[in-house]
Amino acid sequence: MTPLPPDLRTLLARAIQQARRVGESGAQDALRSLAVHRAKPHDSMSLAHRSLRNRLLRRGRQAGDRRDRETGTQNIGHLAHEAAYEHWHRMLFARFLAENGLLRDPEHGVDLSLDDCRDLAEEEGADAWDFAGRCAGHMLPEIFRGDDPVLDISLPPETWQELEGLLDGLPEAVFSAPDSLGWTYQFWQAERKDEVNRSGVKIGADELPAVTQLFTETYMVRFLLHNTVGAWRAGRLLADRPDLADGADDEDGLRRLARLDTAGGYDFSYLRFVRRVREEDGDDERTGPWRPAAGSFPDWSRDAAALRVLDPCCGSGHFLVEAFELLVRLRMAEEGVQADEAIRRVLRDNLFGLEIDPRCTQIAAFNLALAAWRLAGEPIDLPPLNVACAGLAPNASEAEWRQLAERAEGATGLAGDRDLFGEDQSLATGALQDEMAALHKLFGRAPELGSLLDPGAVGRDLFSADFKSVAKLLDIAIGRERGVAGRDERAVAAAGMARAAEILQGRYTLVVTNVPFLARGKQGTGLRAFAETHHGDAKGDLATMFVSRIFGWLGRGGTQAVVSPQNWLFLKTYRKLRERLLKGRTWNMVARLGPGAFETVSGEVVNVALDVISAGRPNPEWEMAGVDVSSPRGRRPIKAADKGERLWGEAGVMMSKQGEQVRNPDSVVLMRPIGDRALLVEFFTAIRESPLPTTHNTAGYSGNCHRSLLVGVFSRAP
Repeated sequence: MTPLPPDLRTLLARAIQQARRVGESGAQDALRSLAVHRAKPHDSMSLAHRSLRNRLLRRGRQAGDRRDRETGTQNIGHLAHEAAYEHWHRMLFARFLAENGLLRDPEHGVDLSLDDCRDLAEEEGADAWDFAGRCAGHMLPEIFRGDDPVLDISLPPETWQELEGLLDGLPEAVFSAPDSLGWTYQFWQAERKDEVNRSGVKIGADELPAVTQLFTETYMVRFLLHNTVGAWRAGRLLADRPDLADGADDEDGLRRLARLDTAGGYDFSYLRFVRRVREEDGDDERTGPWRPAAGSFPDWSRDAAALRVLDPCCGSGHFLVEAFELLVRLRMAEEGVQADEAIRRVLRDNLFGLEIDPRCTQIAAFNLALAAWRLAGEPIDLPPLNVACAGLAPNASEAEWRQLAERAEGATGLAGDRDLFGEDQSLATGALQDEMAALHKLFGRAPELGSLLDPGAVGRDLFSADFKSVAKLLDIAIGRERGVAGRDERAVAAAGMARAAEILQGRYTLVVTNVPFLARGKQGTGLRAFAETHHGDAKGDLATMFVSRIFGWLGRGGTQAVVSPQNWLFLKTYRKLRERLLKGRTWNMVARLGPGAFETVSGEVVNVALDVISAGRPNPEWEMAGVDVSSPRGRRPIKAADKGERLWGEAGVMMSKQGEQVRNPDSVVLMRPIGDRALLVEFFTAIRESPLPTTHNTAGYSGNCHRSLLVGVFSRAP
């Protein structure tokens, strides 16, 4: 399928940004009409509205709204945002399903078109888009909570009409493009991102999701997956067919060998290969057998079923969906199963995602479900998705969370047993209470740290029970506590945290992600302090903190493949981090993209690289691969589309021994080895600085400038 073209992307951006403005304004009005912002309900409010108001207050506190203890009033900013998001996205997701022939009537199980929704809604006196949204909600209970009180809010008629008009105004082609969903959250956050950046405030929990959200270009996603999973597959094929490794004419022929033919096929178009060096080869000559440029990842399992892929900053799910498309076809080829069975196996066993923002987590989960149903051709039953929010905070005391464990026991019908000392022992008074306290401790700073949270760093014995069992018990408790004051929102949050904690403490074959970029100078005090304590040599940027953190998920044989800032490969700030990783980890491949890598980010704002680094120690003779598609200094940046083409086409693969990179000045990572070439510093025997009189520069600033005097002679010929 063809990606969303720029003109339709612009149209989608305008519609979504307007939908947020309209939706939040309407939600504010609806919440005020229910007195959610007041200390007491209106005297004229019915019992049903009073009950809804109480549920909304609890929902708001869990979302981050604060209650003033003196006045009894509560902010509604977070809650209004949640309400606008949920109403708009339920409509939006419904149209995605309908336009792809996947929307179904939950009662009769028949396919529904948008015209069908209008007819059926008219019969029951409902709104067509509300009817379609409710159908989507029934199909996706993990994504849209059936009891979420924000969906019980009645938005003002004018708000609803404008939202419907915005959705109706989008052409059908928007909903068939494979990357449309991926753009939706970046567009939803665009104005908030600009607002925060203009304010100059230090970035904390409230600002992080908007400021660090950047949709990953498709060519970046594919390059990283093709040169990890694709290289692993190609390495096995070439090992089994040495004649092909020796006799292939070029990289295109090897890519055709690696192609998957199942379910319409999958091409590894960005997979790069190089020839090995023979003993008789001269300088810069390679005539040996072909191998994947990034290596064959020999420490990985030989079976696709055992591959565990995590995106810890999954955003709207771009990496997860591409990995899904690849792995389903791979498991079909290896295991001889049909598409629907391979889909279920991949979602259950292979794919895992974490995200700091619960709204983005929701989009990622829907993106995966939509990809699964598109591939299956119908909305088949899916296993629970391994996608969770790592940014939820308890927003309650530890004592209240322990009480929740006790209530969960009652809700699940678990009976206590009497021990030898006559004391009641049950799951709630033992393991479940301990797990709830552990979750409270771990997730206390979750909105600011997200996937940087490390259960192992909190305490080795912190988590002892099976989190799937804990989450299941909490789900049962939620189902039985509907409407019980103060319990449901807390239990929902706890169940989500249990799932996130299970993913956080897992081990993975491949961690692939676009890490969030945020320089240390822009970070809030909490994040800066955490970086100083836990990631000292990587503290210069949130991105490098993630590069460091990811190795905790990899064990001995795993690999990380990340979109990162380019500057950590050469700035002196990161010298110790580079030394540590060059000496202790295997660098498979680095692709320098430079400025212009993101189509929606202009100029020199973001300079990025694609890094593939494995957890194992490097072989002394290991050669790492390098690809450079950045523009020379002073020249106009190469456009994103052109970079994508060069990555698999004209850009050559440069090979250098990893051990030599460590010996570069400051261990700078270079695409080409220095070899015997002289460094500039070797040309001079001394450098002495002498002051000059106060002067003025061209910018109008005055100061005591210095002039460097080069004293001595060249130490050797250049």
